[in-house]
Amino acid sequence: MTINLKNFLNDKRKMSKMGEFQELKTIDGLEISSVSADLYSNGRDDLSLFYFKEGANYASLQTTNSIISESLVWNQKSNKKSIKALIVNTKNANTFTGNQGLESLDEIAKNLSKTLTLRESQTKEGVNEAVKIKDILFASTGVIGEKFPTDKINQSVQELVEKLRPDQNKLIWLKTASAIMTTDTKPKLAYEEFTVGNKMIRIAGLAKGSGMIAPNLATMLSFIFTDVEIPSNILKILLKRVSQNSFNAITVDNDQSTNDMIAIFSTKKVKIGQNRNITDPIIQKFEAALKKLTMNLAKQIVVDGEGAKKFITIKIINAKSITSAKKIGFSVANSPLVKTAVAGEDPNWGRIVMGVGKSGEKIDSEKLIIKIGGMVVAENGKISETHDEKKLKEYMQWDSIVIEIDLNQGNETFECYTCDFTKDYIDINTDYRN
Repeated sequence: MTINLKNFLNDKRKMSKMGEFQELKTIDGLEISSVSADLYSNGRDDLSLFYFKEGANYASLQTTNSIISESLVWNQKSNKKSIKALIVNTKNANTFTGNQGLESLDEIAKNLSKTLTLRESQTKEGVNEAVKIKDILFASTGVIGEKFPTDKINQSVQELVEKLRPDQNKLIWLKTASAIMTTDTKPKLAYEEFTVGNKMIRIAGLAKGSGMIAPNLATMLSFIFTDVEIPSNILKILLKRVSQNSFNAITVDNDQSTNDMIAIFSTKKVKIGQNRNITDPIIQKFEAALKKLTMNLAKQIVVDGEGAKKFITIKIINAKSITSAKKIGFSVANSPLVKTAVAGEDPNWGRIVMGVGKSGEKIDSEKLIIKIGGMVVAENGKISETHDEKKLKEYMQWDSIVIEIDLNQGNETFECYTCDFTKDYIDINTDYRN
């Protein structure tokens, strides 16, 4: 297996070292591959396949944008709780492509189902059941409105199937995670494991996302795989719950993509018994591991925000409700004035006050306490008497900034995560289609 270095080498950005990434192990029942369909016309990997020979239970969430990719339209029409394959392309969003986009998926699905079925017929076990076109899911990311490259993808299906690997080491995971990137500067991977009795349960995940990142599941592509047998309905509940404080708690630019989805797949290889419900101790242990993994991936997306130099945590404490805390948190996190102040290493707390006030929530300015890096900058409706501009400016040079907003209105808390806005963000997005 060779890795395509064009996924990592870019004259505008640093190449990430493989040693920087977490070690991911094999998920039994999953086979993966990635190849170049030359969608970028430069030979980089841009097409990935995830295959479940014995099928996988799955659940997904998708963007809340009212205009969605034809790939998501296809998935919605599937209505299946168990699938066999997921194929992912980058460079082209397959959005606003009309009938051509949807018909292309049908053509590719027929080709892929035939190729996978033929592959299985040539094994010792033979074919128990042919792969049907509705056993296949799609995910696409890239430029909106361009004709979907059906021929290039179809011509790569044979190679994609031939290169499927049931044993995934760190290099294979990195290669596949790199193949789904667009403006990302590095692949995003996470892994968790835990034991139940003498059984090891594994969860592996990968994601892409750098710009057009906003909450309410309009954030990214992320695919999570586990070997433990969990029904699709339970997976759906867990995915919704863990997303609230991870994928739905991040923002880069407040733009909601037309394409994004997160999905979780269970290969059913590790049996834990039937009739497990959401309150079962094993399921709760799985949820805790899943929560840790999704938070890891979500933070990686923010750190890799387009042009970002600083990671920003917005902590809202003592709010009257979670809804109120979220509104205020994202009002501050999405403020270009706050984000550019952080980029300029300027502790301009007045911009934070502005962000709190424009949230639409009723605020008592006399009760409001704002901290930057643990230092009180404003309280009692005015600048703090302990305000130290020199120390604040020193703190703003850090690459991780924490802003705490104490509303003193209740007992609810919420954290959201964002990054700064730099000149590089403009450069990346003005050059996106070139």
